[in-house]
Amino acid sequence: MHVLIIIFGLMVIVGVLLDAFETIVLPRRVQRQFRLTAWFYRRTWRPWRLLASRIKSVRRRENFRGYFGPLSLIFLLALWAFSLILGFALLQYGFGEHVQLANERISFWALLYLSGETFFTLGLGDIVPTWPAARVLTVLEGGMGFAFLGVVIGYLPTIYSSFSRREIEISLLDARAGSPPTAAELLARLGNCPEQTVLDQIFKDWERWAAEVLESHLSYPALSFFRSQHNNQSWLGALTTMLDATSLVISGVDGIRSEQAKITFAIARHAVVDLAQVVNARYDPHNSDRLPIQELARLREMLAKRGIRLNDKPEAEKKLRHLRSLYEAYALGLARTLLITLPPWMHPEKRKDNWQSGPWDKAIQAADPDTHPLSESVQVPVHVDDHF
Repeated sequence: MHVLIIIFGLMVIVGVLLDAFETIVLPRRVQRQFRLTAWFYRRTWRPWRLLASRIKSVRRRENFRGYFGPLSLIFLLALWAFSLILGFALLQYGFGEHVQLANERISFWALLYLSGETFFTLGLGDIVPTWPAARVLTVLEGGMGFAFLGVVIGYLPTIYSSFSRREIEISLLDARAGSPPTAAELLARLGNCPEQTVLDQIFKDWERWAAEVLESHLSYPALSFFRSQHNNQSWLGALTTMLDATSLVISGVDGIRSEQAKITFAIARHAVVDLAQVVNARYDPHNSDRLPIQELARLREMLAKRGIRLNDKPEAEKKLRHLRSLYEAYALGLARTLLITLPPWMHPEKRKDNWQSGPWDKAIQAADPDTHPLSESVQVPVHVDDHF
C-alpha cells in the first residue's frame, strides 16, 4: 500500500468534485485563491486570444473568438473526467492487488486504463481488482461515471437556455437603439414618446434582464465567453448602453422622469461590477474617455434635433461624470478581458439596423430601381402598446 499516492489521489478527486459542484450546482460566486475552472479559463483564453489576433479579417476573427465559449465547456468537462479517472487510478495503484487476465504485469498505465473503462462503464473485465478496497473503488467510480453523464446531460441544456434568454432581449434592442446599440439612439427613438410609460417599460424590462444576466453569469461563468449571434451585438454592449442611457436620464432630460432609470441603473451597475470580478478583469487607470466634452456637445446637439433636450447645467454635467465613474472602468475592464468592443455614446454617422440589412437587398434594388433601402423608406413607428 502506497499511502502518499492514495492521499494524492484523494486530493485530486475531492478537488475536482468540489470544483464541479461550485461551477455547476452552487449558485453563487466562490472567492477562493485557486479554482480549477478559473485556472482553466485563464490558461485557455489567453492562447485563444493570441490565435485570434493573427486572423486579419475582422469578421473571421470575431467568429473564431465565438467558438471559444462552447468549446471551453466541452474541454472543461473533459478535464474533469480525465482528472477523476487519474485520481481513481492513483487510488487503485495505491491499494494494489489486481489480476490481469492476460497474466501481464500490472503497471500504472494498465490501472489508468482500468479506471477509464470503469468510469465510462465499459465493463470489459480484462483487469480485475482482488483487494476489497480496490473493488469498492471500482464500484464507486462506476457510479460516479453515471453521475457525470447525468451532469453533462443536465448542464449543457441549462447553459444554452440561459444564453437564449439573454440573447432575446439583445435582439429586441436592435430596433430600439440601433446596431450596435447606443444610448443616444435609444433616447432619440423612445425619449419623445407621448407617454412616459413607454420608456419606463423599456427600462423595467432591462432591469429584469440585468438581474437575470447577473444571476446566470455568476452561476455559470462560462456564459461570459459566449458571444452574440451578430458581431455588432454583445451582452456587455447592451448592458453598457443601458447604463449610458439611464445615466443621461438621471442627470437630467427635459420631460422624462428618472425614478425607473435609477432602479435600472442600480441593478445594471451591480451586474457589471460583479461580472468584472468573475472574469478577473483588471483596472486600468489610463482608460480612454468614452465621452469627452466635444462628444457630449455633439450628443446634445444630435438629441436636440430629435426633440430631446439634455440638462446642460454644470451640476448636471457633474452628476453625469459621477455616474459614469461608477461603471465605465468595470465595463472597459470587461471589454479588454473578453475582447468585446463597447458601443459609443452615439454613432458618428447614420447606420442601418441589423433588421434593415439583407443579403439580397442590392439584387432586389437592381431588379426594381423604384425600390428604396429600408433605412430610407421605413421608419420604426412609436406605439404605446408594443413599447416602441
